[in-house]
Amino acid sequence: MARTSSGLIAAKTLVHLLALLPASILACQFYDVWKHGSDALGADPIAAIEHRTGLWALRLLMITLAITPLRQLSGQPVLVRFRRMLGLYAFFYACLHFAAYLGLDLRGYWAQIFEEIVKRPYITVGFSAWLLLLPLAVTSTKGWIRRLGRNWARLHKLVYAIGILAVLHFWWLVKSDIREPALYAAILAVLLGWRAWKAFSVRRTAATRSA
Repeated sequence: MARTSSGLIAAKTLVHLLALLPASILACQFYDVWKHGSDALGADPIAAIEHRTGLWALRLLMITLAITPLRQLSGQPVLVRFRRMLGLYAFFYACLHFAAYLGLDLRGYWAQIFEEIVKRPYITVGFSAWLLLLPLAVTSTKGWIRRLGRNWARLHKLVYAIGILAVLHFWWLVKSDIREPALYAAILAVLLGWRAWKAFSVRRTAATRSA
């Protein structure tokens, strides 16, 4: 048991470090640009920050959604121990993405966000995805799991809608080359399709037994 616990702690530490690595690299590059005027973030640093934080939010969201299929295919229930952590890191990067848009793109004119939400569909769906992530992040603690009971699982199914909105946000944001958002759309389709197939299989098995 001790060996298992120490192995799990080491694995979680590694996941924490890997999840924080993109933000750490971005912070160092941002400091280099701000302090020394380097081109570490390319010709448009603001766009680079927004793109990379948004991309990592989407990647971590996809990895979070992949935990359940991986657990079912591998037969390793320990993978579930990483799902909440990865989901919170997806929220963390989504918050960085939103904060970069408010602070660097809108430059503090935060009231303008409401006009942008109405005018630009890709911002509408992106903001909607972030709003739906909020209750999932707040209720991710063990206390909330106990308080909500079965409703906790129902609430956290919002992650499927969040995934769709996040991919749509990325797709509409890209002006010409849609290969990257199309890749994430395909990954999401596989992940959601797996869940649909498993749910159908369970219902069919239950119907066969009752018959």
